[in-house]
Amino acid sequence: MQSLKQLARRLKKETYAVYLASTNQRVPWYARTLAGLTVAYAFSPIDLIPDFIPVLGSLDDLIIVPLGIWLVLKMIPPQVLAECREKAAAEIERGKPINRAAAVVIFAIWIGLGILTAMWLKHIFKL
Repeated sequence: MQSLKQLARRLKKETYAVYLASTNQRVPWYARTLAGLTVAYAFSPIDLIPDFIPVLGSLDDLIIVPLGIWLVLKMIPPQVLAECREKAAAEIERGKPINRAAAVVIFAIWIGLGILTAMWLKHIFKL
């Protein structure tokens, strides 16, 4: 059980380091884009597969987020990654990093996607 807690703490730190890397100009644009999408998905309250579906609901969080983080970590230059990991560890030690602006952006994206979906369905069904 203790190793699971350590793994969760490490994943949290890596996720925050990936977030920090997504804002760093020394990281290639494609890595910043994937980092932003991965972090947004990790912190989004909406999943591709809802959590109430047995096994599959939790599987997307256990596969998509770690896979995205792993891919992004491979794309980030080592010196930038080391700096981001240090900053992430320091921020986590001081308390949970809170980014209300990111929460608002993620919420706005989901609202926008919902509106677009509703408009598309209305167009398809000619309502």
